[in-house]
Amino acid sequence: MNGPTPQQPAEQLRYAALLNWGTRLGLVVLVLSFAAYMLGLLPPHVALDRLPELWSLPVGQYLEQTRSPVGWGWIALATRGDMAGLFGIALLTGCSVVCLLALVPLYLRRGDKAFALLCVAEVAVIALAASGLLTGGH
Repeated sequence: MNGPTPQQPAEQLRYAALLNWGTRLGLVVLVLSFAAYMLGLLPPHVALDRLPELWSLPVGQYLEQTRSPVGWGWIALATRGDMAGLFGIALLTGCSVVCLLALVPLYLRRGDKAFALLCVAEVAVIALAASGLLTGGH
């Protein structure tokens, strides 16, 4: 089976390369933030010794007792050990946005306006979902 090697379209290669780097970066941030938390390099928002008493609470009471933010409020606490990992999660969940936006110039150069518009529309849907406007979590 020594047939010709199939060629991947440029948009697939670009998307895959960016997704590869984005997921690696997200994973590195997750590992480093967890290590900083466990080594005590970053102080926690919620003390470890309080967690057993708080775990059984309904989420509303947990948020109230820990004064934890909802929605994007975690960014203000990103220097806290137990919150820093959310940056890694945000990178992992958001790297598809970068990948999609990177495809737009390729599609436009090729004259595929419909595909470029679909990429922009997907980014708009992701941004709307992440904004919290649909759930009141802003």
